[in-house]
Amino acid sequence: MLKILLLMVSCIITNNFIFSRFLGCCPFLGVSNKVETATSMGIAVTFVMTLASLFTYMVYNWLLVPLKITFMQTIAFILVIAALVQFVEMFLKKYSPSLYSALGIYLPLITTNCAVLGVATLNVSSDYNLLFSVLNGCFSGVGFLLAITLMAVVRERLESSKIPECMKGFPISLVTAGLMAMAFMGFSGLA
Repeated sequence: MLKILLLMVSCIITNNFIFSRFLGCCPFLGVSNKVETATSMGIAVTFVMTLASLFTYMVYNWLLVPLKITFMQTIAFILVIAALVQFVEMFLKKYSPSLYSALGIYLPLITTNCAVLGVATLNVSSDYNLLFSVLNGCFSGVGFLLAITLMAVVRERLESSKIPECMKGFPISLVTAGLMAMAFMGFSGLA
């Protein structure tokens, strides 16, 4: 149980994919304008990361390793992730068209989100078993959800703040992301 708790703290806070590993920054900066959209994107990424961890573990250990073609892991992982994102996209299009249109181009970009591929390859390189692979994917997704939601809260507050004209929009977002990353680096060594 202690190992699971340490993995959770590590994935969510200490080794956060956005603030510590700097993976998945495109949707992080692109969708974090509004809290509702950012939270929805974070949930979608968490869902895809969790399922991708499960399926990539099975593909790697039950298909690639026995066939001795582990060098194909990146291609296999991208195919698995693309299929999962297509599933999420079809689900959202049918059951939540407003959220589907709000996420826009960033929803299919989960397929090429390096954080999702990163968690799959991290599971393999860390030699996690099935349970820890799935938990690593889930907790890393929760860390992504935390990061993108915090960024959206700050960006909504910045909309009503007095900011120099040259810093409005994307420049202040980059400065904010950098400051948040520095704050999260204060947790390094925690787990």
